[in-house]
Amino acid sequence: MSHSHEKVETNVGLMAVLIAVAVSFGGLAEIVPLMYQAEAVQPLPGVKPYPALELAGRDIYVREGCYNCHSQMVRTLRFETERYGHYSLAGESVYDRPFQWGSKRTGPDLARVGGRYSDDWHRVHLINPRDVVPESNMPGFPWLEKNRVDGAVVEHRMKALRTIGDPYTDEDIAGARDAVADKTELDALVAYLQGLGRHAPRGGQ
Repeated sequence: MSHSHEKVETNVGLMAVLIAVAVSFGGLAEIVPLMYQAEAVQPLPGVKPYPALELAGRDIYVREGCYNCHSQMVRTLRFETERYGHYSLAGESVYDRPFQWGSKRTGPDLARVGGRYSDDWHRVHLINPRDVVPESNMPGFPWLEKNRVDGAVVEHRMKALRTIGDPYTDEDIAGARDAVADKTELDALVAYLQGLGRHAPRGGQ
């Protein structure tokens, strides 16, 4: 037995292979249960796939890199729940592909921002943040007010999301173009922000 052990220790190639095998089995033992657990997560009451306009807004949020400065996950820490509200739950993010939890907070967390400010406040803030928050270092996004949402793109996105499990109905997809007709990207982004955290548990605990 000791001779076999010595062979492994003195053969770099064999040791590398055995290490790779051991790491692979260890990784599978950790990852596979999590995959099944993820499939078992159920949406919180009221949480549904994003409506057409909010879905378009979410794509704009990702495109403009908002996640680089804003997380969307309230941690289970007292100072976080006192500021933002109830800590984030997996059931809130079932239809987020990709999720926007993040870890960087140059700006505040947005997981509970829905309904906290008016639509007009968001519009002014997105066009020129310093008009409402003088000390803000957030860039403005004035072009969103001019760009129109492409209904064909939104319809295609909904079809793609349905193929990977989002329960969009034929009616949802058929109505996507009308839902975003004549809407600007600013309208869409505000709709997305106003929907964040609307179905989260209330309170900080």
